[in-house]
Amino acid sequence: KSKKQNKKQQQLKNDGGNHSGDATNNNDNNGNGPASYGTLLPVCTGMSMALVLSGLRDRANQLGKLANQHDATTTNNDDNNNNNDDSSPTPTTPERNIVLWSRIDQKSCYKAIISAGLTCIVLPTTTHPTTDEVSTDLDALQAALDKYSHRILAVITTTSCFCPRVPDEVDRVARLIQGWNSQHCHNGNSDEDNTNKRRAGIAHVINHAYGLQCTQTNKLLNRACTIGRVDAIICSTDKNFLVPVGGALILSPNDQVIACISKNYPGRASASPVVDLFITLLSMGLSGYKGILEERRRLVDVFRVKFDALAKKFGERLLDCPRNTISFGITLDNLVIGTDDETKKNVQITKFGSMLFTRCISGTRVVPTKETKTISGHTFQGFGSSYDDYPHSYMTAACAVGMGEEEMMEFFERLERCWREYVGKREKEEVRKRLTQMEIKES
Repeated sequence: KSKKQNKKQQQLKNDGGNHSGDATNNNDNNGNGPASYGTLLPVCTGMSMALVLSGLRDRANQLGKLANQHDATTTNNDDNNNNNDDSSPTPTTPERNIVLWSRIDQKSCYKAIISAGLTCIVLPTTTHPTTDEVSTDLDALQAALDKYSHRILAVITTTSCFCPRVPDEVDRVARLIQGWNSQHCHNGNSDEDNTNKRRAGIAHVINHAYGLQCTQTNKLLNRACTIGRVDAIICSTDKNFLVPVGGALILSPNDQVIACISKNYPGRASASPVVDLFITLLSMGLSGYKGILEERRRLVDVFRVKFDALAKKFGERLLDCPRNTISFGITLDNLVIGTDDETKKNVQITKFGSMLFTRCISGTRVVPTKETKTISGHTFQGFGSSYDDYPHSYMTAACAVGMGEEEMMEFFERLERCWREYVGKREKEEVRKRLTQMEIKES
C-alpha cells in the first residue's frame, strides 16, 4: 500500500499537481475530519468569499493549462499550444467565469461574486409542500449545470440563513457536482484514459457563516465532504466565536485549495482578527466553548416555545421550518388591518420593524411580502424571503451562540411590550380615521 501511495504521489508531482483531488475530494488527508485544512483570513465573510472565488479561478486556469499541455503532447498536436500565457486559459479551455448561486437574500454573497469579476446566475428556490420552508431547487441546479457546462467555475450553497430559508441540501449538491465532473471533466475518448480527471471541474463553495454552532448542520457538511465535491467552507469568526467582526475561517478537504486561496490574498492586514480569536479560544478553552454550544442547544426548544406563544397572543403563528434550528420566524399577516393595498401594508409592516430597532430589540428582521430590490443590476422579487412569491409577511429572530436565558426572556418581554404599543397606536389611528370620515359625512 505504501509503495502504491508513493508511486501515486510521484506521478501527481510529475503532472504538476494533485489533479485527482479536483474531480473528487481528496479525503485521505492527515487531519482528523473530512475538512481538515484551513486558514484564517483577516476580512469578513463577504470579502473572504471573493478571495476564495479568485483563488479557485486561478487554480482552475492553471489546471486547465496543464491538462491542455498534456493533451497536446500526447496527441502530437502543434507545440504552439504549450507557449500560451499562464495567466489566461488556452483557446481549448473555456473561461470559467460563471458562478451558480442558490438564492439566499443576503447582499454580501452576491456582491462578493460580482466583486471577483464573475457572472452570477441566481438559482431559484422552492417551497416545501407541507411546511413553510424555502430550500434548494436541485432540478434548477441540474438544468444550469447542463446549460452553462464548462463555463461554470463554482456552485455556491448556504447552510446558515434566515427563516424561512433552510440550509441547502449540500450533501446532495456535492454528490450532484461530483457526478457531473466525473462525466464531463475529461478529453479522453476512453473511460480508462488517465487524463480524464486532470481538469479542475466545477468547484463547490459552502457559505457556512454562522453554522459552526449548529451540530445538525455540521453533520450535513461532514457528509457532503465525504460523499461528494466540496472545495471550500467559509465560516465567520464573530458569529461563531464571540469575537469582533472582521475575520473568517476557510476550511477545505484539499490542502492545495487552501494554499491557492492563501497565496491569492493581496497585501498586508491587521492581525487583530487572529489575536482576538486566539485570546478568546485560550480564555474559554475547549470545555468552555463546548459549554456555550450546549447552552444554545438547550435554549433552542425554549426559544421556539416562547416565540410561538408570543405569536399566538397577537393572532399569528410560528413558521414551520424544522430544518433551521438557529433562525425562527413568526407571521405578521394580521399586523395591518383596514386596507388591502399591498404597498400600504408593507409601509406599516416596515414601520413595525423600525419600532423594534429604536426600542433596542436587536437581531430581528421584518420582511413584508412582494418587496423588490435591485443589486448590481439584478432584480430580486420577494426580497428577504429568498423566494419570488412567499405567501406571508413575517419577522425572524435567532437563538444564537452567546445568548443566555436571562437575555432571551428580556428579549421576549421587550418584543411583547413593543407589539402592544404598535397595536395601541394602530387602534387609535383607526378610531381617528373613522371620526374623520363621520365628520366629513355630517358636513
